[in-house]
Amino acid sequence: MAAMAGVPWMSPVVAGDPPEVKNPRATDGDERFEPNWDQRLTITVGEKSGDMVGHSDRVIQAALDYVARLGGGTVQVLPGTYTFRNAVWLPSRVRLRGSGADSVITRGASVRTELTADSDWYDQEITLKDAGAFQVGDGIVLQATNPHNNGPTVIKRTLVARNGNRFKVNDGLRENLWISGKPTCASLFPLLTSEHTADVVIENITLDGNRENCENFNGNYGGCVFLQDCNRYKFKDVEARNYNGDGISFQICHDVVVENCHSHDNTDLGVHPGSGSQRPILRGNRLERNSQGIFWCWGVKFGLAENNIIDGNSLYGISIGHNDTDNVMRSNTIRNSGKFGILFRDENRGIDFWANRNVIESNTIENNGDDDGAGIEVTGQTKDLQLTGNTITETRNPARRAGIRIAETAGEIKMADNQITGFAHDIVDKRTKRG
Repeated sequence: MAAMAGVPWMSPVVAGDPPEVKNPRATDGDERFEPNWDQRLTITVGEKSGDMVGHSDRVIQAALDYVARLGGGTVQVLPGTYTFRNAVWLPSRVRLRGSGADSVITRGASVRTELTADSDWYDQEITLKDAGAFQVGDGIVLQATNPHNNGPTVIKRTLVARNGNRFKVNDGLRENLWISGKPTCASLFPLLTSEHTADVVIENITLDGNRENCENFNGNYGGCVFLQDCNRYKFKDVEARNYNGDGISFQICHDVVVENCHSHDNTDLGVHPGSGSQRPILRGNRLERNSQGIFWCWGVKFGLAENNIIDGNSLYGISIGHNDTDNVMRSNTIRNSGKFGILFRDENRGIDFWANRNVIESNTIENNGDDDGAGIEVTGQTKDLQLTGNTITETRNPARRAGIRIAETAGEIKMADNQITGFAHDIVDKRTKRG
């Protein structure tokens, strides 16, 4: 398309492209283009002083809701310890900023009790056997065996009203909680959570899950942070620690950035880019003493993990598998993992569910695994990998360890310029047995 004759202020554009937006104005309903304002609304929260005063989830939630109602802004959490009885739900277009190690969000000990009356899927109430430790406002998880297929039922809700042991929850159950399925109620919840929101920044704050006094909560439902169906979140300088579950978990969330964070001493995963998440960026983090440092879940694509220190995780430094394709893991330091430095999981669930077309380059991989461990373990029919320029070392007894071990069933793998030292076998390539 040629430039418009007689309209000199319009730049030439190629066919099909709209004009470039320059010097945008704030226009009602336009969420895509807006000026970069020098100042936005900031609300301070503190234990003893601030715009809002308190030390629970309620005061931080109130501050976030306030700035969100006015179109977005910052909630500044002043130094103090904030003990939650429920997750804080993050609205869109907010920034939650702490005072580093001096702003600690934590929680009390978890409790669990049985349900003593049947609740149907359309109900919005439950009856507890022992309600003494539960309060209106508490975050809970209801768990049972599904009476129709014997699978697990997991429902996250908030208690919003009560008569004795009988509680109303904030939303309908939408699952049958029948006594035959042995339903229970537990005070388990993520510290920070959200669903179907976007454009949020969490920075410079400490999240402590009180692991020693809480039950495990599966990373598909909880963590220090748990997000579901969210876009464009950024975590910077966040410490996520001591959660009996994951540190940072996000499911079907796109363009999430986790940068300069410290996720450590969590029972399960340090960072969990969950099912279907596209284009996650994990950069400059320390992921230490979890069960796994980074767990690429199902269908995580076009992600980048670089310059992370991944140390002392009890199973794997990095695990990648089910349809996790087209990701790059570059310039990470992965050491002291219990089984393997990097594991490509065997995903024998269909025609081609393996972690194909991934790049592993310029990483330092040191002292990973037991006597049968490996720096990089490739299993199943994984194919089209690039393993280039990595330094893979073993300074302990070589035992039966391998620098790189490749399953007989694996496909094409390009290896170049890897420096491998100290192993019983630099490369064990079982594909050579084929044919």
